[in-house]
Amino acid sequence: LCCCEYVDRRGRRNHLVACCCDCEELDDGCDRWLTCKSLPPGALERIADTIADRLRVPWFSGAVKINVSLVPPLVLLPVFLHVAALHFLLGLIILTSLPVVVLWYYYLTHRRKERTLFFLSLGLFSLGYMYYVFLREVVPRGYVELSQVVTLTCGLILMLAALSRAKKDPGYLPIPAGKEKPSHQGLHNKSIRGSSSGLHGISGAASSRAVNGEAKGYCRMSAEQPASVKKDWCTKCQLVRPARAGHCRLCGRCVRRLDHHCVWINSCVGEQNHQAFILALSFFMLTSVYGITLTLHTICRGRSLFVALFYCPGAYSDYSSALSFTCVWYCAIVTAGMGYILLIQLLNISYNVTEREARLALRDNTGRRLLGGFVIDTGQYNRGLLCNWGHFLSLGASPPQRSAADIV
Repeated sequence: LCCCEYVDRRGRRNHLVACCCDCEELDDGCDRWLTCKSLPPGALERIADTIADRLRVPWFSGAVKINVSLVPPLVLLPVFLHVAALHFLLGLIILTSLPVVVLWYYYLTHRRKERTLFFLSLGLFSLGYMYYVFLREVVPRGYVELSQVVTLTCGLILMLAALSRAKKDPGYLPIPAGKEKPSHQGLHNKSIRGSSSGLHGISGAASSRAVNGEAKGYCRMSAEQPASVKKDWCTKCQLVRPARAGHCRLCGRCVRRLDHHCVWINSCVGEQNHQAFILALSFFMLTSVYGITLTLHTICRGRSLFVALFYCPGAYSDYSSALSFTCVWYCAIVTAGMGYILLIQLLNISYNVTEREARLALRDNTGRRLLGGFVIDTGQYNRGLLCNWGHFLSLGASPPQRSAADIV
């Protein structure tokens, strides 16, 4: 293939110049629109799939497909922020509607069980664009010292490093070759009870130990799983899941100690990357608050942080100040959302409960609402604050070695 050729979704060789040719779905849709006829079911989805397949850029070994979900944040975010900086009312309308649109798109993709790079690209591009506005509009005013710029840059780098670690393997369980059921399936069939969710519990003494050494405890008192803990058989992955593992319907894999699927990193949060996820959120909060503080102290001189956020008379005196003030409010909205996520995560860690376990406890009415409903305590793994945090800090570590005498 030359740099402008590609193989489309139907397996045919195509060229970028012919991106508007032979699009039967689009032709039929235009004909129906001109004749005032309704589109057949699924026509818009087929047109969108065709456009997404033909949206490519030239590359050495053939045209590379562009993920459509990457385009809106790169194009719309700068446009919206610059329009919001024109007037106070425009800023109020846009900054109010942006979270609503993002939440709407989240529920849309969540209901369709689709993975998307929209939220990850929105987060990364927002960081990059806010940093660009800070360097271009705030630093040249002369109120920000070089050491402060270095500190903000280091915080951004540390946050990206933690995010990169959080994007790695969350603790996927290995899928059996060919997804064939293991040879001990007959044993499960005798002790498995039916479940409407497709998950089956296995009772007995073996339920206190995980398969292949997957489950492990931190404190001596909780090294062995409680007798009430049950292992699950996943009908989709065809494997026995250790305690606290779960199946992610978006990734299509089972994850050890599954907490939730985070759309902001486009990956699951599990045993292997939960610590990095918390670290990335913490670095983001610190860096964002520090950047907001530096910007407000520059464009709203002589006012405290909280007062300047809501009352800054000279913010719209010039376009540079208005753009900086608009970006501050955008960062404040994002920081408030991420702060809520971090708060819930810290509370869950303190009670040694995952988001998945809290959701299941609410569904089955087996958990207790604490702290005004911010945390759901299942009481199954809670061993006290210090022991719970010790267990969290030991996630991903190698399981303790047992002697032959202990095994016997």
